[in-house]
Amino acid sequence: MTDSTFKSGYVAIIGRPNVGKSTLINRILGQKLCITSRRPQTTRHRILGIKTSEASQLIYVDTPGLHFDGKRAMNRYMNRAAASSIEDVDVILFVIEGLKWTDEDAKVLERLQSNARVPVILVLNKVDKLSNKNDLLPHIAELAKQYDFAHVVPISARKGVNVEQLETEILKLMPEGELIFPEEQLTDRSSRFLAAELVREKLFRHLGQELPYSITVEIEEFKQEKELYRISAVIYVERDGQKNIVIGKKGELLKSVGKDARIEMEQLFDCKVFLQVWVKVRDGWSDNERMLKNLGYTDEL
Repeated sequence: MTDSTFKSGYVAIIGRPNVGKSTLINRILGQKLCITSRRPQTTRHRILGIKTSEASQLIYVDTPGLHFDGKRAMNRYMNRAAASSIEDVDVILFVIEGLKWTDEDAKVLERLQSNARVPVILVLNKVDKLSNKNDLLPHIAELAKQYDFAHVVPISARKGVNVEQLETEILKLMPEGELIFPEEQLTDRSSRFLAAELVREKLFRHLGQELPYSITVEIEEFKQEKELYRISAVIYVERDGQKNIVIGKKGELLKSVGKDARIEMEQLFDCKVFLQVWVKVRDGWSDNERMLKNLGYTDEL
């Protein structure tokens, strides 16, 4: 890795909620790092995904979707995490969904017009779902009038369509540099953090629309014993009624969440996992700045 043309730098992935930003970073990395679901607000933290090759090290910054209506402390936290990612990066990926263009997309673009100081690539995700791909070109032409994008790339992050082309375009815009992180490092996040995220993902997938997003996960114990990880996770909700929903009839839903999370943890950590999961009520945690900090929601600026 002594080649003088080695490139390195940061790539921010921004957009409104639920356009596929986390799915895209997982596809680029070739393994699951960021949790995904069909529900908005799945990503709450800024997460670095690091991809190193013989020619480059690109650090992808997965961010929460920008929210413009949420008034809670949680929404303000996520907006700060997302907005700060526009700064101090080398390239920005602005991800939208196919032919859709919403008021939230327009507000994200306004934020870019005001704050972006680096090249922006427009990424049209989920093009595999388009019934008529001939509509893409006029849509792209219209969007290109609104901003001087460095490039426009239609992709399907879920199926991997055109993702390699996107990576090629990103690399063209990156500066020469040296390794920023060790070659083998995948993320800046700890195994403890990733374990909590996997439990939260399974909650989203099992609960669907039943539970508001007043739910979070904290790892109380994370110990490695030879080839076993012993993990204790606490699920916090805001009301007793929510606690009953998470536990489910005869505890079946909570058991399913724990089982699915344990299986993915074993794949991620490549060892056996003993996982215990509890549910506790912490009233108003999502709208209390101090509680958010205690639960690990610290500003990453």
